[in-house]
Amino acid sequence: MAELSTIVERVARRLGPLDGEPVPLAGGITNHNFRVRFGGRDTVLRLPGKETALLGISRDAERLAAERAAELGIAPALLDAGEDHLVCELIEGGPIDGARLRARPQSAARALRAFHDCGLQLPARFWVPDLLDRYAEIVAERGGHLSAAYAQARSLARRVADALPLSDPVACHDDLLPGNILARDREPDRAVLVDWEYAGMGHRMFDLGNLAVNNEFDEAAEDRLLGAYFEDGPDDGRRAALKLMRIMSDAREGAWGVIQGAVSELEFDFDGYASKHFARLTKAAQDPRLEEWLHGATA
Repeated sequence: MAELSTIVERVARRLGPLDGEPVPLAGGITNHNFRVRFGGRDTVLRLPGKETALLGISRDAERLAAERAAELGIAPALLDAGEDHLVCELIEGGPIDGARLRARPQSAARALRAFHDCGLQLPARFWVPDLLDRYAEIVAERGGHLSAAYAQARSLARRVADALPLSDPVACHDDLLPGNILARDREPDRAVLVDWEYAGMGHRMFDLGNLAVNNEFDEAAEDRLLGAYFEDGPDDGRRAALKLMRIMSDAREGAWGVIQGAVSELEFDFDGYASKHFARLTKAAQDPRLEEWLHGATA
């Protein structure tokens, strides 16, 4: 709380006087988040969790991504940022209902396409096979043990990377969990993307697979997503790429749970989180169409 008070005092000198006390916000599993009112304006203040740089996060990339996304109208305004904090406008609304998002993913698809095509160059790279290798090194350095599920995730991530190499990287969000896809109360179908801390130069199809798997898209919803993103409709190559990037996403989420269990001070069941995503990855890997996807995927 002493750190919070110091940061709030510093931010207030730029954004206006503090009105009331910071109110903790629930739901974050990487950082500490607070609702704070500065100069008559409601904001969200985020304090990074412990050793988040080990997760592959670049605060410079996050700031640049959040600024550009706000300019594109797909993210809340970024009001203040530094290595130890980030402040953005508070969205009066909440996460888009999952059923609504699956039925009408067009706004989220258009938001991602706009960001991918904006030409932004970020000072960070986001590529899951590399992340998994680095996470494994960190866990080993701290005396941790990597499970067979982690080894399977690394192997599958490399196979997906061989089928869909990172040959044309674009700026990506990379963390499209349900809580990071919001809508304002007055515009319930318009996606507002938040939490850009994993932003980096990556594969555009990863964002689509990440969105689809974390928001429980079925194949009909996947087709709607691909159709809205590419505008000329889905084809078998893109469908295969989306399936593979769903696997890539779960490889990352499972490994993320493993390393967070080794470094985070937050009270959260990171082991359970990792197990959930590794189990879903294993199920997808057992799909008899996997080899077909690997041979037929196109970006």
